[in-house]
Amino acid sequence: MNLTKYSLLLIIPVFVFSCKSDDSRSCTTCNSPQTTEFEVCEESDGNASVNGENTGTRFDIYLADLQAAGASCGI
Repeated sequence: MNLTKYSLLLIIPVFVFSCKSDDSRSCTTCNSPQTTEFEVCEESDGNASVNGENTGTRFDIYLADLQAAGASCGI
């Protein structure tokens, strides 16, 4: 009985912490002839943010539009 209790005490925290949401983000630096260098990040919800402000647009679409408009972004 004690072994079962100890096993549960060890296993339950593993499940709790492994189910934590992923708040990671990836960023790249962009520049264009019209602007100074700026940072574009992919937020955990998949949207792009520019200098920390969420654009409400998916990262891949936002980045493609930037590049189509002449921006250069390092990935």
